[in-house]
Amino acid sequence: MNLLMKLTFLATVWLSSTFVYVKANSLEYDGWLNIALFHALDIDDPSKFTLRGNVTVTNRNTGLVSVAQEPLSLQDRNKLKRLAQENRLYRLEAHVTDSEGVTKFLTSSKACALAKSQLTDVLWVSLDHTGTVTAVTQSVNNGNLNECADLSNSDVDVLDEFNTDVYVKHTEPAPIPDTASFIQKMEREREARERGETKDNRSFFAKYWMYLVPVVILLLISATNPEAGQQR
Repeated sequence: MNLLMKLTFLATVWLSSTFVYVKANSLEYDGWLNIALFHALDIDDPSKFTLRGNVTVTNRNTGLVSVAQEPLSLQDRNKLKRLAQENRLYRLEAHVTDSEGVTKFLTSSKACALAKSQLTDVLWVSLDHTGTVTAVTQSVNNGNLNECADLSNSDVDVLDEFNTDVYVKHTEPAPIPDTASFIQKMEREREARERGETKDNRSFFAKYWMYLVPVVILLLISATNPEAGQQR
């Protein structure tokens, strides 16, 4: 019982420490963070990113966000049209600013899919257990990607403003093992074995396999090498 009490005490201390650690980290979720969005529309200058808009996560715990995005100019619409017609990627760069500094994430989607969806997309902001952003990804409904070769001017005219939904995705916490119950079960089984209350319900082979296997091996060796047996 002394061993059980010690193990139970250690398990309780570990669980308490884990709770305090998670509780302390959950406080960081309440902090804000800003995500500046930049996109690359120019095929002739692929390294040039221009401002698309800003996403502000006012509370990481609840996922409350506000989105403000720039309307596309006629020049930008034509650039996006060219990206779509040539089956290029629409590249989006997210600059995440929080109390620790600035972190950049790059994501992309088919420009044709974005054009056909009339600039409707979804941004996923992934957080780890400390509330730190680990990824910003864009998803767009693919639709029919074979229709972008003949985009008309009327199709381009409606591509004036992004319609973006932003979702904050938290890392799922790992399950905490029920250490105390496991220790108590092991202790009860040990005491039952000492009192002789438990029966060994294993099969004959499961009980004595370590004795049977060498005999089988010797028989197989003798059967495959009869000359050795005759020499003896």
